[in-house]
Amino acid sequence: MTASTPRRPAHVPLPASLLLGIAQILVWGASFFLLSVLAEPIHRDTGWPLPWIYGALTVSILVSALLSPRANVYIARRRGRRLLIVSGWIIAGGLAIVGAAPNFPVFFAGWCLIGVGMAGALYDPLFTTLGLLYGQAARPAINAVTLVAGFTTTLVWPIQAWMEASMGWRTTCLVYAGVTALVLLPIYLKALPPDGAARTDAPPPSGERSGAALPGTAPAAPLPRADYLLLSLVFSIAAIIMTAVVVQMIVMLQGVGHSATAAIALAALIGPSMVAMRVLTLFLKRLHPTLMALVSAAFVAVGLLLLSASPQAAALGIVCYGIGNGLRALVRGTLPLALLPPAALAPVMGRLSRSSLFCQALTPLACGFVIAHAGAAATLWLLTALAALNLGLTFWLRLRVMRARGVG
Repeated sequence: MTASTPRRPAHVPLPASLLLGIAQILVWGASFFLLSVLAEPIHRDTGWPLPWIYGALTVSILVSALLSPRANVYIARRRGRRLLIVSGWIIAGGLAIVGAAPNFPVFFAGWCLIGVGMAGALYDPLFTTLGLLYGQAARPAINAVTLVAGFTTTLVWPIQAWMEASMGWRTTCLVYAGVTALVLLPIYLKALPPDGAARTDAPPPSGERSGAALPGTAPAAPLPRADYLLLSLVFSIAAIIMTAVVVQMIVMLQGVGHSATAAIALAALIGPSMVAMRVLTLFLKRLHPTLMALVSAAFVAVGLLLLSASPQAAALGIVCYGIGNGLRALVRGTLPLALLPPAALAPVMGRLSRSSLFCQALTPLACGFVIAHAGAAATLWLLTALAALNLGLTFWLRLRVMRARGVG
């Protein structure tokens, strides 16, 4: 290492973590969550069928899934900050095309471009970048990012709805795209060290020097194939459940007897529950990610069971689900850090992202099909069964990790 080699700090400063959370609010609002507010206005204005409009998002997620391993190649080469900036600009550019689209093919092309940006701009690329830069010291930053970004729908949906009512969906897309493009650059330049920044000279813990695995630290050996498959299944099933809830929860609640107003009010409990749980985890720093994953899966399963079994328990079920889902994003960032050696983090995260994104892309179509042919109640029970399966798989993964590495 030469005297001119830039150094990174030993940990992520809290202001930087909060800035990264704001960046995630912007990119999620410009991509995954956008059509929750704008799909209906787009349909009314253009006459394009709603399935086509939502189908554009599905294809966008598929594009992201195909490209996510390639994005992680750049992260592995220590180009994470550059990737996050450029990917955010690509999302903004795609959103501008969507807003200006004179016909559906151009609208569709804009969403394909957004998918290209999603591959390198959302949680997984950011968490992988932080993991490579800071190792286990990235965990508090990941927690802070998910805490701030937990307010995405709480902030973005009302703002976008107000903008759409005031200036129309096209101007809303163009203005949001411009704000995103302008704000992301200074955030990432301020919050992340330059690409290629060297590690600090602080000595590692003795367990790291000897290659031994410590509780909560990355092991020296590659992840066994069985553990990788379990991890992939756990992440993919959690992504399916999350996507189904985001897209169809209000419809499902109405289908089991709640009014539209009550369904919206119940669904609104998810955000505060997620954020409250993420705040609590700030005081549970020694909780191992495998145990956190188990708690997350358990709360999701209990929440969906309550929703399925009794309409009267819907509020409690929503709160339990929100708690579990609030932990999900944090688990996705911290669990690979505890199971993977640094050299394997980027490529493995790329493959994990691809499988999860494929599942997310197909979930709205599959969930809509089940609701149309079997009803909302059957769909809730199906999601409950998936959540129970995920709980069992997570428990199995934790047992394997404990037996292999002595992690508590």
